[in-house]
Amino acid sequence: MSKIIDKAWEIQTKIEKKTERLGKGKYGRVLKMARNPEMDEYIKTSEMTAIGIAIIGFIGFAIYLLATKVAPWVGNSLGL
Repeated sequence: MSKIIDKAWEIQTKIEKKTERLGKGKYGRVLKMARNPEMDEYIKTSEMTAIGIAIIGFIGFAIYLLATKVAPWVGNSLGL
């Protein structure tokens, strides 16, 4: 039983050593400056994300239509 406890303490110590440097490394300044967005920032970001998703969806649907409807029609018209 003490082997399990000793192993758990070793793992806990390793984790604590890795996380104590978290705020002091290259990303420390970014983490200190990070904050929650205000409501208008959140709404603008959400709108831009929704527009991007809609554009990507439209492009995917257009490719689907080209592959399933237009390509066979062109192939049949050319006698392929």
